[in-house]
Amino acid sequence: MEISWITFAIACPLCFLAGILNASAGSGGLISLPAFMIAGLPPHLAIGTNKLQAVMGMAAANVRFIRGGYLNYKLALPSILSAIIGSLIGSNLSLVCNESVLSYLIFAILPFAAFFALNKKTFTNSQGRSSHESAQDVQLTHKTYLIVCVFAAIIGCYDGFYGPGTGTFLIIAFTAFAHLEVRMASAQAKAINFTTNLTALIVFIASGNVLVLVGLAAGVCNIVGSWIGAGLVIDFGAKIMRPALVIALVLMLLKVLGLY
Repeated sequence: MEISWITFAIACPLCFLAGILNASAGSGGLISLPAFMIAGLPPHLAIGTNKLQAVMGMAAANVRFIRGGYLNYKLALPSILSAIIGSLIGSNLSLVCNESVLSYLIFAILPFAAFFALNKKTFTNSQGRSSHESAQDVQLTHKTYLIVCVFAAIIGCYDGFYGPGTGTFLIIAFTAFAHLEVRMASAQAKAINFTTNLTALIVFIASGNVLVLVGLAAGVCNIVGSWIGAGLVIDFGAKIMRPALVIALVLMLLKVLGLY
């Protein structure tokens, strides 16, 4: 495929914005994937190239959260494994189910997701590190592990089947039901998202559906945006998380309605 400067001019700035949204609330793909398609990439190349830049941005966000001490490794490992299992199940279900069925399900889920995103108790009734301890020092119950792993598997299944909004749903689930502190919830979600997207990227690279040069250029922009987005969450917590989640949910609704 012939690549022009217009491809970079469209994809790079939008992937920067996608990085900010993805690192703060998830759902950056709702900006970056359409950007690649607007730039002229056919669907499979757009999806594969989007995975490359997304993985780069998520890696940067993960580094920032890890450096801040917000990722609990003991919780991350089982939740990542649960998400991978769920993603494999979802991928196989997508081969036999009509995607339109899931669109109706999303219509039912979005109001509940919006309720938790707008509810202040979602972000105040939480457990997590204090200003003087690492996420490794937080005492988590067996119930917390169970809730996180169950939701990681369920949302991982959704990710394998459909995908858009996975990071947003993970953050809402981890704060609303597992009662993780918002920064810690975001760090866990980024670790899961990074792993599932890396797995998908390997498949797309193997099938030759990645424009590496475009993906790397957009990925650099996504890294900058992700670094900024993660920093906003670390510095402002729920004050930035709540409006970012609302933006992500609105974009998801527009996507399901087919308005862009």
